[in-house]
Formats: sequence, C-alpha cells, structure tokens
Amino acid sequence: MAFVLSSPAFKNGEEIPSRYTGDGANVSPPLEWSGTPPETRSFVLIMEDLDAPARQARHWGLYDIMPERVMLPEAVGHGVKMEPIGHCINDFGHSHYDGPAPPDGDGPHRYLFTIAALDIAVPMPIPKEPIADLWEAARSHIIAETSLLGTYCGRRRGPERSRSP
Repeated sequence: MAFVLSSPAFKNGEEIPSRYTGDGANVSPPLEWSGTPPETRSFVLIMEDLDAPARQARHWGLYDIMPERVMLPEAVGHGVKMEPIGHCINDFGHSHYDGPAPPDGDGPHRYLFTIAALDIAVPMPIPKEPIADLWEAARSHIIAETSLLGTYCGRRRGPERSRSP
C-alpha cells in the first residue's frame, strides 16, 4: 500500500478553503495519512509555499509526531496540548501554523504539505529551530514521504495584511 497524505478539507491540487488561510481563521487544516511503513518510529510534517516571491516560504513545521497517529485534527497547536508534538519556527518567525496569504496580484500560489515517516523515535533531538533545519536533520532518517498540494489565490488585502518572508 502506498504512503498517502490527504485532507477532508480539500483534494490534492484543489484550492485550500479560506478558513485555513491568513484571510480566514488561520488554523491548520485536518490531515490524514495511510500506508505508513511498518518500521516508522515518528513523523515530521512541513508546509511550504512553492511560489513565494523570493524563495520557498515555510509556513509550518511539526516533529515528534507519534508513529501511531494517522491524522492531525484541524487547528493543531490551538487549545490544550495533548501530546509532545514539536513546533518549529516558520519563516515568519512563529512556532505555529501560518496559513497561505500570498501578496496581492501574485496569482495563485501552490502550498505543499509533506509528511515524512522516520526511523528515529520521539523525541527527536531538535530544539525549536527553523523548519529548514528540521528537514535537514530528518533527511537521513526518512523511510518514506508523501505530499498533498493545495492552492490559494488570496483575496484583496491592504498592505497591513500582505506578508511574505
């Protein structure tokens, strides 16, 4: 069985609902995965904007996701912490999810959610570091990875709402 990442909120290649963007509630979408390799000891997950003006912009990074998990609910990181999922510093300087909010006139952006199954158990020896450092540390431990692509065009906003790293 293939390792697959999906969301009940949007299908691969479809638009991310505004609730999960900087124009909406700015909460993470629910994610589900299946086909996890049996030797998985933990997961890491990142979300990045493939069409950011200057470079890829990493919006979200999680690590120490337990191997028994098969989903993440909506709004991870909001509310009471139920398990020791680690949150990296995103390219906006935050240790939480920052949803899509492309600059005005930039057209649709592609946002890639990638989850990797790792051969290393939690806790991973990663302090709150930038997402790029998490991915580099995880790279040699990746057993399998899978991605989900969403798009978002944004809605017209003033300069105070526009952000880019």
